[in-house]
Amino acid sequence: MKKNLMISPFYKKHNINIRIHVFKTNIETEADISIIKVLFNSFSKIKQWSIDLEDIDNVLRIEATKNLSQRVIIQNVKSKGFYCEELD
Repeated sequence: MKKNLMISPFYKKHNINIRIHVFKTNIETEADISIIKVLFNSFSKIKQWSIDLEDIDNVLRIEATKNLSQRVIIQNVKSKGFYCEELD
């Protein structure tokens, strides 16, 4: 079975301009998340984001418009003093 069959046609139609970015970070606390929240709330291109503090890689997942690059996200997270690397 093809993977793309698992995504609903509704989602594909309405989120055609959305790209999902996944990063490994050292964001570990609620205080860290507060810092990142202020940063991400200033980006109109970011539609949703989350950080999994229970994952060993403290995974940051971002849903953004396709014209927001991984490089820009990484630079901005690093500007706040955090480690950030794209996961494959």
